[in-house]
Amino acid sequence: MLEQEYGLPKEMAVESAASFLRAFRARPDDDSFAFEEWPAHLWRNSLPKNYRHLAKTLSTEWLKYRYQNLTLSNDVIHLLESLREDYLLGLITNGPSRAQWYKIDRLGLRKYFDCVLVSGDLPWEKPDQHIFLEACKLLNVEPRTCIMVGDRLDTDIKGGKKAELGGTIWVPLQKEEQSSILPDFTIDKVTELPEVLSNSPKLKRCARTSTVC
Repeated sequence: MLEQEYGLPKEMAVESAASFLRAFRARPDDDSFAFEEWPAHLWRNSLPKNYRHLAKTLSTEWLKYRYQNLTLSNDVIHLLESLREDYLLGLITNGPSRAQWYKIDRLGLRKYFDCVLVSGDLPWEKPDQHIFLEACKLLNVEPRTCIMVGDRLDTDIKGGKKAELGGTIWVPLQKEEQSSILPDFTIDKVTELPEVLSNSPKLKRCARTSTVC
């Protein structure tokens, strides 16, 4: 984009984009800036002097690209609505507070969950067991009656195990290397969750009195 749309020489475009991504990954948010201004600030620091006037435009384009596909499918919406009939639902997410709440609200998730915890608001993040236990406390349920559903072995499943939750279900988004962290169940798609919850004796005891995080 930098080369084709804004005329930066190829090497300069590659280095500027790489510099921006390094800076963003190192510090994805800064409360001293408005949410939309922080990426613009990083772009200004990453671009050569003669191109810094593009920072705000690039920030707008980057945010649009980053969040344009952030939607819930009808299948997932139906799943959440169905689960709420039998379970309390909790959402635990790692990341900076403003960025995570922006995504949560863009997806309209608050109405589907009885508890939402963002690590940026707390002294812990997954896989620290305390963030899972805090969710249990807020929902007034015992950890042994809770089920952790997540796509990361190293944060979601590991944390669920450390907190001694009633079960862990892994929904891998991509192939991961062999790990010593073993979930109780693995499913290919999150929409397969009701079948696992209904057919597993280990998880049946959690129904109607438990939490899915």
